[in-house]
Amino acid sequence: MANHKSALKRIRQSAVRRDRNKYYHKSARTAIKALRSESDKNEAETVFPKVSSMIDKLAKRNIIHKNKASNLKSKLAKHIAGLA
Repeated sequence: MANHKSALKRIRQSAVRRDRNKYYHKSARTAIKALRSESDKNEAETVFPKVSSMIDKLAKRNIIHKNKASNLKSKLAKHIAGLA
């Protein structure tokens, strides 16, 4: 166990940040899955900006890499374009 006050605080902070990051990441993944399972093009186009924003926020917070965010958004856009 940590001996310094600052180390104890760092442990608390990292636990809170880990939980928060996990929440953001999981909610974004759920939104991505919902968008991928969408079969109506109009509905998917209305949801895409929100999901895209979630992905951008994950990249901004360094939860996922910026290239991964770009790839995810590209694949989702391609999926939406292919819907009839």
